[in-house]
Amino acid sequence: EPFYKGGKVQVCFRTCPYIFCTCESRVNVLEISTGKIVHSVQHDDQEDITSFALSFDDEVKQTLQEPASRALLLKQWDWREAQCTRSWRAIHTVPVASMTFDSTSTLLATGGCDGTIKLWDVLKQYCTHNLKGSSGVVHLVQFHPDISKLQLFSSSLDCGIRLWDLRSSQCVCVLQSHYSAVTSLSFTPDGDTMVSSGRDKICTVWDLKTRKATRTVPVYETVEGVVLLPDDEDLSDIGVTSKNLHFITAGSKGVLRVWEASTARCVYAQTLNSTLAAVSEKEEEKDDDNDHCSLTYLLLLPASSRLFVGYNDEVLDVKFLGKGDSHIVVATNSCQLKVFELLTNSCQILYGHTDTVLSLDVFKKGFVFASCAKDRSVRVWQMDSDSGRVHCVAHGSNHANAVGSITCSRMKASFVVSGSQDCTLKVWDLPADLSTTGGDLHHLTPRATEKAHDKDVNSVAVSPNDKLLASGSQDRTAKLWSLEAAGRVGMLGVFRGHRRGVWAVCFSPIDQVLATSSADGAAKLWGLQDFSCLKTFEGHDASVLKVIFVSRGTQLLTSGSDGLVKLWTIKTNECVKTLDAHQDKVWGLHGSRKDDKMVTGSADSNITLWMDVTEVELAEEQAKQEDQILKQQELSNLLHEKKYLKALGLAISLDQPRTVLTVIKGAFGEAGAKLKCVSFHFFCPQPDSESLLRYCAVWNTNARNCQDAQAVLQVLLTHLPPEELLQYQGARTHLEGLIPYTERHMQRIGNLLQASMFLNYMWQKMRVAGAPSR
Repeated sequence: EPFYKGGKVQVCFRTCPYIFCTCESRVNVLEISTGKIVHSVQHDDQEDITSFALSFDDEVKQTLQEPASRALLLKQWDWREAQCTRSWRAIHTVPVASMTFDSTSTLLATGGCDGTIKLWDVLKQYCTHNLKGSSGVVHLVQFHPDISKLQLFSSSLDCGIRLWDLRSSQCVCVLQSHYSAVTSLSFTPDGDTMVSSGRDKICTVWDLKTRKATRTVPVYETVEGVVLLPDDEDLSDIGVTSKNLHFITAGSKGVLRVWEASTARCVYAQTLNSTLAAVSEKEEEKDDDNDHCSLTYLLLLPASSRLFVGYNDEVLDVKFLGKGDSHIVVATNSCQLKVFELLTNSCQILYGHTDTVLSLDVFKKGFVFASCAKDRSVRVWQMDSDSGRVHCVAHGSNHANAVGSITCSRMKASFVVSGSQDCTLKVWDLPADLSTTGGDLHHLTPRATEKAHDKDVNSVAVSPNDKLLASGSQDRTAKLWSLEAAGRVGMLGVFRGHRRGVWAVCFSPIDQVLATSSADGAAKLWGLQDFSCLKTFEGHDASVLKVIFVSRGTQLLTSGSDGLVKLWTIKTNECVKTLDAHQDKVWGLHGSRKDDKMVTGSADSNITLWMDVTEVELAEEQAKQEDQILKQQELSNLLHEKKYLKALGLAISLDQPRTVLTVIKGAFGEAGAKLKCVSFHFFCPQPDSESLLRYCAVWNTNARNCQDAQAVLQVLLTHLPPEELLQYQGARTHLEGLIPYTERHMQRIGNLLQASMFLNYMWQKMRVAGAPSR
């Protein structure tokens, strides 16, 4: 799910096991080793967090976080427990835009959108300084690394860097060099030199003793982050050969570059693969910042080979990939592909397409896959089985409009078929050897092109034997084609019956059947011999976007615009399961090669992995039934041996009220009142007592069983305090049901007692007729 949508990022400063980042109303804590969200700090009022800061003593005081929301509150958090320990008003009249701690974690500086800066004593929670003079939003605040100097640096919309003396609360000077927003500041360990970066494509080196710029370094890209390199490490592998000051920049070109401050020379640039370099060149030709490749935040961390993607935007397609389906490849609402390793969430970003990628498909072995995009091209990618790295090996571009669907051959990696908004199908043959040398890609040319439909082609699928091709279109039809060895594509028939456009087509792996799904909210099964509709599956409230066969062709999975995924049993036409995990259209749906997992991707930016637990549930049910049989046999033996007290607990655990009643009747018959003294030992556990109270409420409704119900109820009321009894689930309902029937039984017994007393009186007064008088 999305965990980062831009903005500030921080790490634990001591051991660096965690990354902190904002995502709307939350601050997420990401564990670097696994890529998983381990903690999340969230406001109760769901307000977006505008800024946060992490204290330097995170390992000592369990980390203090200071999120600022539009409610104009400062909150201090114990992030490990996700608890707010303190909160106070920010005094700012508008939201806080930036904040930072000093090195002692006792002072907090906040920069507001109102142009003011406030300093806070975190321990005593009061404002120590109110610094005015900035123009516009203060988007950057940073303390001098030497806290004894009590200096603060800030920058706002006027592009100047203000230096504040905290002893006098005055602005000492304004460092002027940049002509656009200043994005970051970095200091040398001694605090005498500072490097600033800006969106005006320059970095400036400052001597803080003289407060003058000593060097302006043109970097020819919008710079979002700058970090000074340590001078006590061997960094010769990235071009650092002297003890002079060096720094790294990150910006719009998407590459990290190392610069020598004294000479303003770039000594090292991160190497781009040929595909990414080509994309960057195209963006540069537009004289525009490269949004697809740009870097927006830069942090110095220990060595790590992982990349985490915080936001996937709208997921358009997703497929399993790699050995044992260890990876997934995702097409989002961008020109990049993302390959996630499922075990660690680590991600590779694949560059090549220049417009939104619309569809994906994977070859049988799982190491080669194809993609198509709005840039009218198709590309073939290959994963290295050892390293897991993915690179583009072939591309083709021959369509006249966006390519909306693609499918791969099933027998072996020999061809791909694409369907486009230009209403055509194209068959692309692949070279026998897909390996590339020197970064050169295989150029694909279509062996066959066919005008297939009257409107956009939404989906294409190849049969398991590679001899048939199916296509679904916005013109409400699906068509069946033959893939002839001579290279031609011949139409065999048309499937008509959907009332709206066909979104997906899929061949059965075992039968001569085709499944289709449509915007009319239905999925259909069609016979390949006579093109007739065999079955219709209706249940979605909106368009059915994807359909696939699972369970060896005996079931269907469908996903729709309603955010639901439904599982259908083909034989009975019944929907046996509805999975509700998405809030928007589910565009991506794919099953694993072992048929034990599936993955879904939605327009809500969530990617969900599902496991087939049918066999596990069957095994659990079978084990439960076997256990029930054994307990039932044991219960029969106990009743036969008249061991009523042991049988009572077993009957309660089996939830058999009739048997429990039989046991109680038998125990009363054998032991009489003695049962009341010993039975509490058996139903003192809360679940047993709750069950007995529930049983009593039912038994008490019948005059024949009321005496046993009242006897058990007497034991419960005698041995259990009322407070504990009222905590039982449904206790109030059961007690309310007991009262009227108990009153009725009491009235009946009272009437019986009166009648018996009258009978006794009559008996005493009666004389036997004809008896001799005395």
